[in-house]
Amino acid sequence: MSYHLAVWEGPRPVDDNAAQAAFARLRAEYPGGRRRIQASTLIQQYISQLLARWPDLDSDAEDDEDDIPWSDGPLINNASGPLFYFGVVYNKYEEATEFAVERAQALGLICFDPQTGRLAP
Repeated sequence: MSYHLAVWEGPRPVDDNAAQAAFARLRAEYPGGRRRIQASTLIQQYISQLLARWPDLDSDAEDDEDDIPWSDGPLINNASGPLFYFGVVYNKYEEATEFAVERAQALGLICFDPQTGRLAP
């Protein structure tokens, strides 16, 4: 089981409803949608910061996967253009999402929780 977060580049939606609509538009257009393009520079920077804290999930690596919070990898495969939509294993979601939200805010990115339909503070 995993917990998902959406992080994107752009103006901050005015409320949770606007964030849900923005996420739906981005999700339709980018990952799994009509276009798959290279992640923006800012999204790449964000992913690099996440990976500096925890390595990418790699089945061929000798890393202890029990310490890695990502539900799949490489993380960059979950990014397209201005949108990054990624999963965290449920038993590590609190620590990982707290860090992910803090890093997103530091970079001026929007962080959205699709499970609750709410913007991160």
